[in-house]
Amino acid sequence: MESKNVISFGECLIDRLGPPGGDPAIDLPLSDCFGGAPANVACGLSRLGVDVSFISSLGNDEFGKNFKNLMIKRGINTGGLQQDHSRPTRIVLVRRDIKGERSFEGFQGDQGLGFADQAISREKIIHDWPMIADGAKWLVIGTIPLASETSSEAFCWCIDKAINTGMQIALDLNWRPTFWRNQLTTDVLPNLDEKKKIKSILKNVSLIKLSKEEAIWFFNSSNPVQISSTLPNRPSVIVTDGSNPISWLINKSFGTLSAITPSSIVDTTGAGDAFTAGVIYKLLSCDLDQINDQAAKEIIQFAVACGAYVCQGLGAIDSQPYLHDVDMLLSCDVGEIS
Repeated sequence: MESKNVISFGECLIDRLGPPGGDPAIDLPLSDCFGGAPANVACGLSRLGVDVSFISSLGNDEFGKNFKNLMIKRGINTGGLQQDHSRPTRIVLVRRDIKGERSFEGFQGDQGLGFADQAISREKIIHDWPMIADGAKWLVIGTIPLASETSSEAFCWCIDKAINTGMQIALDLNWRPTFWRNQLTTDVLPNLDEKKKIKSILKNVSLIKLSKEEAIWFFNSSNPVQISSTLPNRPSVIVTDGSNPISWLINKSFGTLSAITPSSIVDTTGAGDAFTAGVIYKLLSCDLDQINDQAAKEIIQFAVACGAYVCQGLGAIDSQPYLHDVDMLLSCDVGEIS
């Protein structure tokens, strides 16, 4: 595969995992793991051998310093990784049920000014852009930066710059209401304003990855063909559904693929991000508008194996696979393709 730089933009944070079936706010033992979807994708791509640049902001604290050191060890270009001296690295409380499935319970560490990932500086990105974006083919983004005014300005600048320089954009919709609202709520549905902000960037993307629930909430359909048809540039669309089959429209290829179930599931945190990293890895070796049915199936197969592998370990990053891990898993169980 020809090595091309990928830029990943967005939040990096700490997932504070409670014990299975327990409350991460009060129950022990706790496990602090590096996380944040765009950071997970960057680390996943680097483990697969891809040149990655990461844009975000971390606090000037031990979590932030250790996270940056991890990325440096992974070989990630951290020229776009800012350090905030006023805001801490965000800690996310993650509740896990006894089957390893997780939900987000709120945050810890806010000292009154919010978190570092909410204050990514557009001006600093503009200054650092030449050393971040050299040779970049894809910009990989989520939607959480849109939830904060400062990070949203930086986010939208990067999208515009990527478009103007010929990059393709991959979006993981990644709807997380906890990040958008000041108080915890049991209402997970996006409101009209939240939908409007997120849909404002969809017209610019080449690829959308989203869960079945997100697809229904934002598009009233979980059919990738129907979702793509509602957007002006007809992007490729991948719809995941936990352990249920994945459906996709990649270029003009439509299909479904059964998920791979690992022999043991420890923690599902980061499985979707490993899946995204797998998709982007495969897309780097081909042109999106030239993909046929067989190539599309191989892309999804590979991505499914990446996601399944992560579920076997704790946290989103330490458990990410190398290429030989994915090959071994695929040789055992590639799922049923239709």
